[in-house]
Amino acid sequence: MAPLIGIVGDYDPSNEAHRATDAALSHVADPLDVEWVGTDEIPERAEERLGGYAGLLIAPASPYRSMEGALGAIRLARERGVPLVGT
Repeated sequence: MAPLIGIVGDYDPSNEAHRATDAALSHVADPLDVEWVGTDEIPERAEERLGGYAGLLIAPASPYRSMEGALGAIRLARERGVPLVGT
């Protein structure tokens, strides 16, 4: 079973950086399962919404719908030792 990675950002198919993120992740050597998580889903329930991911990627191309949500994801990763990559 491939690790599940949460991409924290507000996916917009018209955004070139978001399409490029999906394309890049489709080419990794070891398969990954990825899910986009909207920043507005996080502020009041970060642990509940992000707790099941093996790692988090903070997506490029802000502004986010909720900067509080993006920062909450970073905080959760730091405090819980969850691997995190920010672009």
